[in-house]
Amino acid sequence: MLKFTTVARTGPPKRDAEARVGDFHEIYGEYIDAKAAEQSARCSQCGIPFCQSHCPLHNNIPDWLRMTAEGRLREAYELSAATSTMPEVCGRICPQDRLCEGSCVIEQAGFGTVTIGSVEKYLTDRAWAEGWVEPLKAVRERAQSVGIVGAGPAGLSAAEVLRAKGYLVTVYDRHDRPGGLLMYGIPGFKLEKSVVERRTRRLAEGGVNFRLNTAVGRDLSLTDLRARHDAVLIATGVYKAREVQVPGGGSAGVTPALPYLIAANRADLGDPAPAGGAALSADGKDVVVVGGGDTAMDCVRTAVRQGARSVTCLYRRDRENMPGSFREVTNAEDEGVRFEWLAAPRALHGEADGVAGVRAMRMRLGPPDASGRRAPEEHAGGDFDLPARMVIKALGFDPEDLPHQWSAPDLTVTRWGTVKAHVTTMMTSIDGVFAAGDIVRGASLVVWAIRDGMDAAHAIDRYLAVKAKPLLAAE
Repeated sequence: MLKFTTVARTGPPKRDAEARVGDFHEIYGEYIDAKAAEQSARCSQCGIPFCQSHCPLHNNIPDWLRMTAEGRLREAYELSAATSTMPEVCGRICPQDRLCEGSCVIEQAGFGTVTIGSVEKYLTDRAWAEGWVEPLKAVRERAQSVGIVGAGPAGLSAAEVLRAKGYLVTVYDRHDRPGGLLMYGIPGFKLEKSVVERRTRRLAEGGVNFRLNTAVGRDLSLTDLRARHDAVLIATGVYKAREVQVPGGGSAGVTPALPYLIAANRADLGDPAPAGGAALSADGKDVVVVGGGDTAMDCVRTAVRQGARSVTCLYRRDRENMPGSFREVTNAEDEGVRFEWLAAPRALHGEADGVAGVRAMRMRLGPPDASGRRAPEEHAGGDFDLPARMVIKALGFDPEDLPHQWSAPDLTVTRWGTVKAHVTTMMTSIDGVFAAGDIVRGASLVVWAIRDGMDAAHAIDRYLAVKAKPLLAAE
């Protein structure tokens, strides 16, 4: 270990930009065994592992890096999987530059961070290839059942933990495939769908029951779920797009990010194009994406791959203050995306039946606002125009009105519309109904949804232990 002074930081090989924009395959290759061991050996094994403390899952990173460097790969995988239900997903899509790698001690010392995410991905992909990923098995079978609403990262993580404890688990989801955001929100060039499918297949083979194409509020009610199950977990995520509040914002050709990404992911999966699907394709169009988070980066990079004539990202703050991953911005720039920093839309040109352009205004950063970030304010005289036949709104997401949609007026929400859940028990205002993930904390990272789902599963287990029914005869 401690080879960071003599071994330079080297990531996995990245496909050339000109080649990768022609498909939706992942852009990063795999480490070979020797390279994974070499890069793991750069870890300084520091006494206070800030990488671990800044990981939402508190993964035991220094120890599995040491094991990888020593060639103890199965042990390293098992240690990484002990704190995460989806290490290969986190290794691919976590913004490590803002979490574990950004907190690495040798990064702060100027030697370049350990490639934690790439090693995590390598370990789990190797585990799947070697058969080290064990089938999901219940420690003992229980008579109690749990209904989970939402087959995204929070719901799937909770399902795995609860099924391993022996509960009867049913996951309800409005889509036709499990995975939620992982399947339909994140493009294949960051997370290939086979990676998600093998995880959900393991859950199904382990006894988790999936009820797909089933929407609460349409096909069944929260009351129905409470009658069917001993506990219910709400893990729906947040999907209501924030609006672009400018003249022309309602024109045809202005689309929220999520329907656009869902259509693109369905096309990548080989699903037939929906009626009017051309409206959700960037092929041959000048595209402007408004926003600076990871969803905006997914949109601009998808538009490039769909054959857009030009792709421009408008963000009202500067590069240093954007919420998205710097790595994703770099990848987008390499692929030909144009960034207009400190810029925001003033109006959208065109008619109601079609957008024709964007009038943008220049911004500057003023004093910090209540959040502590410097607030953007208009810079007079800096207006400019951009051609646009498609404008994608990637300004973030708000929760849907669940009490109204689910006919559940007793379900208490916060002033932001998120479900109100107790900080430790994770129970909502309704007895036996719990909530986890973005529907509680607001739009956030996949790794936080995984953590919340695991925590919720343990909270539900404690709740059901008090209300335990007789164990099944098989036990």
